Amino acid sequence: MRTVIRFILRGLTRVLFSVRIKGGMDAFDTQRLLIIANHESFLDGLLLGLYLPIDPVFVVHTGIARSWYFRLILSQVDYLAVDPTSPMAMKQVIRLLESGRPVVIFPEGRITVTGSLMKVYEGPAFVAAKTGATILPVRLDGPARTYFARVSGKAPRQIFPSITISVLPTTKIEMPEAATAKLRRHKAGEAMRRLMQEMLFSSRPQQTLYSALCDAVEIHGRGHRLLEDMKQIEYSYQDLLKMTLMLARLVERATPEVKAGDRIGLLLPNLAPTLGLVFGLSARNRVPAMLNYTAGSEGLQAACTAAKIEVVVTSRAFVEQAKLTDKLAGLSGIRLLYLEDLRETVTLGDKLWLMAYALWFPRRFELPVSPEAPAVVLFTSGSEGKPKGVVLPHRALLANIAQIRSVIDFSADDKILNALPIFHSFGLTAGALLPILNGASLFLYPSPLHYRVIPELAYDRSCTVLFGTSTFLANYGKFAHPYDFYRLRYVIAGAEKLAEPVRNLWFEKFGLRIFEGYGATETAPVLAVNTPMAYRTGTVGQFLPGIEHRLVPVPGIERGGLLHVSGPNVMAGYLKFDQPGVLQPPASDVGGGWYETGDIVELDGDGFIRIVGRVRRFAKVAGEMVSLESVEKLAVAASPEKPHAASSQSDAAKGEALVLFSTDPQLVRETLQMKARELGYPELSIPRKIVYLDMLPLLGTGKIDYVTLKRFAEAA
Repeated sequence: MRTVIRFILRGLTRVLFSVRIKGGMDAFDTQRLLIIANHESFLDGLLLGLYLPIDPVFVVHTGIARSWYFRLILSQVDYLAVDPTSPMAMKQVIRLLESGRPVVIFPEGRITVTGSLMKVYEGPAFVAAKTGATILPVRLDGPARTYFARVSGKAPRQIFPSITISVLPTTKIEMPEAATAKLRRHKAGEAMRRLMQEMLFSSRPQQTLYSALCDAVEIHGRGHRLLEDMKQIEYSYQDLLKMTLMLARLVERATPEVKAGDRIGLLLPNLAPTLGLVFGLSARNRVPAMLNYTAGSEGLQAACTAAKIEVVVTSRAFVEQAKLTDKLAGLSGIRLLYLEDLRETVTLGDKLWLMAYALWFPRRFELPVSPEAPAVVLFTSGSEGKPKGVVLPHRALLANIAQIRSVIDFSADDKILNALPIFHSFGLTAGALLPILNGASLFLYPSPLHYRVIPELAYDRSCTVLFGTSTFLANYGKFAHPYDFYRLRYVIAGAEKLAEPVRNLWFEKFGLRIFEGYGATETAPVLAVNTPMAYRTGTVGQFLPGIEHRLVPVPGIERGGLLHVSGPNVMAGYLKFDQPGVLQPPASDVGGGWYETGDIVELDGDGFIRIVGRVRRFAKVAGEMVSLESVEKLAVAASPEKPHAASSQSDAAKGEALVLFSTDPQLVRETLQMKARELGYPELSIPRKIVYLDMLPLLGTGKIDYVTLKRFAEAA
């Protein structure tokens, strides 16, 4: 009887929910098999019972088993009701596994209310380690959009959404080595949490930016309002699609000289049409190259030369407001295409094409594009040299978004305030693409330098997520009212090291801890980030799922090693000024496909990363390697209220000498010496030369301009 009912239910769910199975369902041994799955809805157990080709025992909460209607469903499978608060509960599961029965368990213990991974309990992990069980991860995608889910707020709901069941390769959790059973249990639980995150990431679809946008439109609905900029118009997915389709059509028609795979420069601020162009051009296999409008004429020309850009799309209104006329006049071999002129070329035929065809069949607009094809070109900030073009394929950007989503619970209820420029990798991936592709609301602001305006915007728009650099967050914290950030859930810092005074200011004034992350333009950009489930002060968090790393020793540097990384979010390669248009894959001593970050890092026993410094930011003083970052930390300890930066200059006697640039005219060498003795800094870390500046030179991304400071140091 049970077999007949299950056969009927399997056919019914396959028709109603278009259930798809991904991965091998028969390549595993059922002896001591522990099946783990994410928990999205009340349908999860039924779906696994119907589609797994084995007859497992389901571990369920005693509260669920008390309900008569759940008992009716559970009658179709074997189950074990356990109380997770009971210390004996997991012993029953251990006995089941040792008896040879496969067991299904949900390590989260409860149905998600965020749409993302919830807290992972240690019990299932300890069971797996104790029994040596083979773990089969199974990802359920889609049940959270049904009316059987518990996701709250604006989360999309459909009567019969498509459901995918992804079966991943089997693995094991070895019993960790630790002094006590409690610590071993905790370490096993952490291993299970990382395994669950890897599962969510590994089961992501392989697609392009534009197809991911089309998926988001279908999931959240065309009328879902999610995007706002300084025009104070709330754009829906339908509006964004209109911009994407029409702008791409107009640009393609106006640039017949630009062929498929060629690059088109975008010199535009944080506005909705900028995002429309990013999605639209990449759909037509034209690669948007995001130009840094805060760079000088020389930097812009170098970027255009490196990427072989002949056409730049911009706006007359923006050029006038940003006072870019002289910069653009200095560019040679570049044709400027103004949005205002494009608007004048719209015909009745274009409007009919958009409204009667393209808007309703948007997937037909995309040319056949591989996920490995270039999606965008970003340019390194030039903080330590001439800017390089970083070619990021669709695969890298979407992998990084999936990596972030697997560790942080962004949802449709969130409103993200992004003032970081979209030409910066942090501003593009985390600040723009992540919310758009996941249904979260987004407010785009054109400049991160308006320190009084941005806190007011966060308050007025009830923003829940804010991205920034340490420099920008310091100023927002300084000028904000204590209640301006009352709705913020996440404040995430990246692009530069988070200063301790900034961390303290935000905690004391707003009651918020800043989640510091780490990455590089070349990795699309996020490599690691602190999260509510894995946080350690003074670190940049743990590596995201899917990232491999190697630490290579550096002569003269005792702590840590030079970080090399590999993963699906790593760039395709560089476009450099000396070889225009030639893609140069990342070079690393570790091997092909690896990227050398240039950062010296160390990892603690739990995998948290501490940044020691950049290889290029070490000075060799009297034969000893001195970290310029440690010099800056010493200056901050001596004068915490003012910004400081360190550089070096050639020295005939010692090889190199330290130069400290400070905005505090009261800071003298004697003060640094006293603080160095107090904190145990070596004498070599104390600069003999201090240069006072009214303000440190900054790049448009908020990073300190070390190229300019190096020139100042050599001239000092």
